[in-house]
This record gives sequence, structure tokens and C-alpha cells, in this order.
Amino acid sequence: MGLMKLLVNIIVIALFLLMSSNIAKSQVYRLFDVTNNGTILPNDDITQSLLEGWTDACSSTSPSKVVVPKGIFKLSGATLQGPCNAPIEFSLQGILQAPPIDDNFKGGDTWIAFEYIDFLTISGGGIFDGQGKNTWGKECAENEYCGNLPINIRFNFVTNSIVQEVTSLDSKQFHVNVLGCKNLTFQHVKIIAAEDSPNTDGIHIGRSTDVKVLDSNIETGDDCVSIGEGSERITVAKVTCGPGHGISIGSLGKYPNEDRVNGVTVRNCVLKNTQNGVRIKTWPNSHEGMASELHFEDIIMEDVGNPVLIDQEYCPWNQCDSKIPSRVQISDVSFKNIRGTSSTALAVKLVCSSGHPCRNVEMEDIDLKYSGEEGQITSECKNVEPTVSGIQNPPACLTTTT
Repeated sequence: MGLMKLLVNIIVIALFLLMSSNIAKSQVYRLFDVTNNGTILPNDDITQSLLEGWTDACSSTSPSKVVVPKGIFKLSGATLQGPCNAPIEFSLQGILQAPPIDDNFKGGDTWIAFEYIDFLTISGGGIFDGQGKNTWGKECAENEYCGNLPINIRFNFVTNSIVQEVTSLDSKQFHVNVLGCKNLTFQHVKIIAAEDSPNTDGIHIGRSTDVKVLDSNIETGDDCVSIGEGSERITVAKVTCGPGHGISIGSLGKYPNEDRVNGVTVRNCVLKNTQNGVRIKTWPNSHEGMASELHFEDIIMEDVGNPVLIDQEYCPWNQCDSKIPSRVQISDVSFKNIRGTSSTALAVKLVCSSGHPCRNVEMEDIDLKYSGEEGQITSECKNVEPTVSGIQNPPACLTTTT
């Protein structure tokens, strides 16, 4: 009997603790359903309801969750601002649809923005649908950047936050733009747009610190990940990229007073059928700038054009003077354990500035094969003397100076 009584007491205490825990959680955790518990139906516009729900959740002194349940909902646009009083989660379980471009479109470069928020979580498995298919190739000429079209999701000055298990689909311009953020992680995200969709960069990072892109799939019409000026301690790991233009640092030097790029690591990534592989690009005739501690390692290339590329003569649409050298100083760069196939015969191209030659470039274990029918795989170096070790296929390039 003594043992039985002891067991009963233990069970009673356990149940009491569980109930107390659940009660405590219910007291500190607030839920905001933007459909007002089902009164807003699928295919309705939830813009006003979302803004009101966000305002209420953000003002909560206990952690809160804003929920978009399963279903398709219209959203004309929203800027979701902080600072909030407590951690906040945006749970997108359904599909948010942006307005199509039509005669009533008023322009603007933002669809959804999250701003000035600390401890934000975005999750839920849902889709941010930019409905850009009818836009590509119609609103802008082929040879210009179309800056008046909305970016799917902006993160402005967001800190200590995570974005996971969501999809950005068919953005009209960039899918994700990160500005002024610190300690922001993207993991298990999907970004999808057609191969011929213009300016649909997957994730663009600028003026931010400690940003990570992890375990994600990005297929788009431009750079899968692009890293702009002022970015420090950036990590891109276990990302599958393609189609697209590859994973890029830059382009740098176009504007005066750009902050340096320092500490970028790209590792354990797979690039498939991309126009470029891993690359660093700066404008010729540029303003002064610096990019250092840039490391690319353990990368698999599958039929990729220009798998390893430094291009300090980057001049799209021939809208610059390529004869005047770039003034961006690139230093402390490594390419290690890069293997697979190149769709171009020139697989390794290190074209640095004659005014500011690249410094401390290391090439280790580069093993690439040309997938074309004719020609031999080659490499080129210009204004750089790389340190080479291990496998070098194509053979290490001879340096020329201009």
C-alpha cells in the first residue's frame, strides 16, 4: 500500500505541475488570428485586419503570435513595425497574394516590410506570393534595373530574429532585402521564380552584421544570394542554388562612401545550372571601397558557368567606362575544395583591378571538368598572384598585368 500511495502522489503532483505550466503559458502567450476567428474568408483582403492584429500583438507585454491560417488571402501591402514590447511571431500558414500589376497599380518598391523589431520569428510553412509572372519583361526594358517594382519582403533594422519554413514565390523584384539587420537567420526557406525573371535576387544583404542563410533552396532569375556594401560576418551554408546567377559579393563601388564588406563565408553549397558560380564583382571606374576575408569552400558545381570568378570589370549593359580600373581593394580571399562541372571552358577567372590588384588570394583543391563538347577547360588571372595548393584543374592560371 505504501508504494501504491507514493505512486498516486507522484502522479497527482505531475498532473498539477503540467496544469500549472499550461495555465502559465496561457497567461503569457497571446494569439492574434488575422481572420478574426474565421469572419474573414479565403480570397478576402486581410490588409486592414493584419495591420490591426500586428499593432495589438506588438503592444502586448507578453510574447505574441500573429497567425495567417491556411487559405489564400489578398494583401495589398503592409509595413509591420516595432519596436514591440515582447518577442513576436508571424505565423504564415496559408498563402498571401500581392496585387497583380494592372492599370490601378500605384507603384512602390515594397510589398511587405518588417521594421525595427527585436526577437521576431517568421514561420508556419506558408507562401508569400508576389504574383510577378505577368510583370517580368513588361514593366521595364531588358537592359535596366527596375527599381519601381515591389520587393516581396523587406527586413529593415531587425535584430535577434529568425525566418524559417516559409516560401517566397514569384516576386516582382528582389524576393528578400535585408538592410541594417543584426543577428538574423534564414533557415529552411524556399525562394522560387522562373529562370528568365529579371532582378529577382533571392536574398540581398546590405549594411548588416551576423546574417546567416542556412539549409535553404533558392531558384530564381538573378543572384541566389547577393551581399552588398557594409555587410560583415555573413554566412551562407548548405544552400542549393539554381537556376540563377549564383552566389555573389557585390557589385561594389558604384556609389560614394560605401562601407567595407568583411567576413563572408560560403560553404557546403550546391550550385546547379547557374550563369555564374561563386563570384566577387566590382564596378570599373568605381568609388573607393574594400572587401576582405571572403571565403568559399566545399562547393559543388553542376553545369555552372564561370564557377570561380572575381570580376573587377563588371559592367552590365555597358553603362560604365571599363577602361578605368576599379578602386575597390579585394584582399584575403580563399577558394577551397570546389568541384564539379563547368558549362564554360573558362572555369576559373580572377580579373582584378590594375589600380588595386587583389591581395592574398588562395586557391586550394579546385577540381572542375568542362561539360561542353569542344574546347579545353582553362583559367585566367589578371592583376593577381594567387597562392595555389592541392588539385588544380584547370591548371593554375598565369598572371598578367595591365
